[in-house]
Amino acid sequence: MNMSYMDPKTVTLIGIPGLEHVQFWIGFSFFAVCLVALLGNIILLIIIPTELSLHQPMYIFLAVLAATDIGLCVAIALKMLAIFWFGFYSTAFDACLAQLFFIHALQGMESGILLAMAFDRYVAICDPLRHTTTLTPFLLVSMVLAVAIRAAVLVGILPILLKRLHFFQSIVIAHSYCEHMAVVKLAAEDTHVNKTCDLFVGFTILGFDMIFILISYILIFQAVFCLHQKEARLKAFNTCTAHIFVFLEFYILAFFSFFSHRFGHVVPSTHILLSTVYLLVPPALNPIVYGVKNKAIRKHVAWIFFLNH
Repeated sequence: MNMSYMDPKTVTLIGIPGLEHVQFWIGFSFFAVCLVALLGNIILLIIIPTELSLHQPMYIFLAVLAATDIGLCVAIALKMLAIFWFGFYSTAFDACLAQLFFIHALQGMESGILLAMAFDRYVAICDPLRHTTTLTPFLLVSMVLAVAIRAAVLVGILPILLKRLHFFQSIVIAHSYCEHMAVVKLAAEDTHVNKTCDLFVGFTILGFDMIFILISYILIFQAVFCLHQKEARLKAFNTCTAHIFVFLEFYILAFFSFFSHRFGHVVPSTHILLSTVYLLVPPALNPIVYGVKNKAIRKHVAWIFFLNH
């Protein structure tokens, strides 16, 4: 047992293994994606509170999603770009645990908000007369708090279990940010509890949410196809298209990253690039998707960039 790696105070993030010679330039692509994500989500957080027509459950959830996406971009991009551009590879072990907590907790929050949005669409289409009385302000706040508390409590278990490990075979993390399983793989002790807990947290959040979102949309499609008028069916379906797109992009990329890191044999550089894309691209696309679908948002964006000059 190499005692030099007992209770390490720092760890080293190497960025993208195998692509160290070009990751300086790769950083510009991720920086551009982060800028789009930050700009788009900040605009949503400005528009939604000021536009009365957007004071609806779907757009309140969208505002929470925007705030979550901003936090996710900041949690990932600052350290990643510091590695790519300035060679700041070393980080405190506790700071690494804090980063992985915020990244995974914000992922969990994003999943929960997508479930809340699916529930909103279900009530709006399957029981429209009770939409306002069902989704009261109290229920909206309760749902957001439940999503946040669930993510914080479940994900909070992961760094606590990592702190119980004392011996590590290496302090070099082959990643561009601190990710739970990447840290677990460094341990020179039995990590069955950590791996089991990782799977439990992943399926409790992502698996649970995905199943109930799918159930919601099965019920929604049944209700839509029961409508007699074609125009009514198209209008009902149109209100869901943005959420369906966001749902698909999030969960397809999420489960690919989740399973490839645990069970697959993907080239490390490919896995890290794809996992980073999975975390940064949805926050950039979400404001664009919802902005294109909503006339009020498009109008305010046009006013911000063009009409007020």
